[in-house]
Amino acid sequence: MSSLMGMHNYRELKIWQRGMNFVVTVYEASVDFPGEEKYGLRAQLRDCCISIPSNIAEGAGRGTNKQFRRFLEFSMGSLNEAQTQLELAFRLGYMEKKKLDPLMDEALQIYKMILSFYNGLTGD
Repeated sequence: MSSLMGMHNYRELKIWQRGMNFVVTVYEASVDFPGEEKYGLRAQLRDCCISIPSNIAEGAGRGTNKQFRRFLEFSMGSLNEAQTQLELAFRLGYMEKKKLDPLMDEALQIYKMILSFYNGLTGD
């Protein structure tokens, strides 16, 4: 298999597009966190969300599907991390349940999409 066969145009991938939209939504939802969380939970939450589409993009540029799958695993791990931090933000009173629930649902849907894509990558 040619190394180019494993490469994907990440901008065309629904998992990347939806991941990017999720980052924007989380940025908007976390803007009202307390000032002392600027470099704490808010920064950590935003960083792990940024890594979701970033790892998809990086993996898409790798030469093999095996390498791409590794980066998809990182994205799924970042989604789990984001859900944990969103739950913590809720428990600390930084986010209302009406904001939390759609974010948690979207994270789960993206996770399922990435997992499905991951399972469909074969070869090398």
